[in-house]
Amino acid sequence: MGLNRVRAVFLDLDNTLIDTAEVIKLLKSKYQYKEGEAHVISEKVQVKFSQECYRESKMSITDLRISHWEEAIQETRGETASRELAKECYFLWKSTRLQHMTLSEDVKNMLTELRKEVSLLLLTNGDTQTQREKIEACACQPYFDAIVVGGEQEEEKPSPSIFYYCCDLLGVQPGDCVMVGDTLETDIQGGLNAGLKATVWINKNGIVPQKQSPVPHYVVSSVLELHAILQNMDYIPSVSP
Repeated sequence: MGLNRVRAVFLDLDNTLIDTAEVIKLLKSKYQYKEGEAHVISEKVQVKFSQECYRESKMSITDLRISHWEEAIQETRGETASRELAKECYFLWKSTRLQHMTLSEDVKNMLTELRKEVSLLLLTNGDTQTQREKIEACACQPYFDAIVVGGEQEEEKPSPSIFYYCCDLLGVQPGDCVMVGDTLETDIQGGLNAGLKATVWINKNGIVPQKQSPVPHYVVSSVLELHAILQNMDYIPSVSP
């Protein structure tokens, strides 16, 4: 009965984990970096990725991300980093990441079943080139009615405008839609800003949110719990202020 009241689901299934294990191995084995140095460089790169403002950069996304590695190496080693080494690190990280981007059979089956009842839209922030490469790598296109990349729009999540664009694309109203994602500040805050029917936070690691964080309507530990949540969505629990 709940699914009759939900017409569309927006999902962000982006894998936010920045796995630098292969690069750490490279720095240790080929360039004889100490293990501690390699891990510090890795941690610095992850911070730079999390703070990345690609829209404000005049560089291509490739050059910007190479510069993250270059800066991290220089900050850690206290010497000018080789641009070639930074390139090697970046392209190894990128290729490794794309190789591991897949949808599990369980998720594919869930999306297939859900799509029989509601429209599904993949909504992800980020640079066009980067996101389209990831979408192609995980071969997720057949499981969605539409795909919207923030880098191709004037504004990204949590701006309401990108959610309204998604609604128009599917021919639905915000009150007909549910946003599902793993980032409170963009996925959940954006869904709240746009006045969607509900928001579902995927909290895989059991993170305890900060007090000022947006409060989702529902919290799940896996996207596989989504179908059960949607079936019971006639009653929306109150969101605490």
